[in-house]
Amino acid sequence: MDKIQDLVSKGQSLLKDGKYDDALGFFEQALLLNQNDPDLWNNKGITLRSMGRYEEATECFSKSLKIDPRDRDAS
Repeated sequence: MDKIQDLVSKGQSLLKDGKYDDALGFFEQALLLNQNDPDLWNNKGITLRSMGRYEEATECFSKSLKIDPRDRDAS
C-alpha cells in the first residue's frame, strides 16, 4: 500500500471513530504529498465539517471541485 493510501485509510478510520483532530492530521499529511487529489481535499473537508469548522470545510470542498469540477463525491 502506498504512503498516501495508508494515511487516508488511517484518517478515515479515525473519522469513523469520531477522532476528528487525529483524522485531520492524517489527511493533512496526505495533502503534503499530493495537493492535486480532489479526494484528499474532500476528506479534509468532511473532517472539518464534522468539527464544526464550516468555512474551512467549504474551502476544501471548493479546492476539490476546482481540481475536478465533475467530482461527484465533493460534499
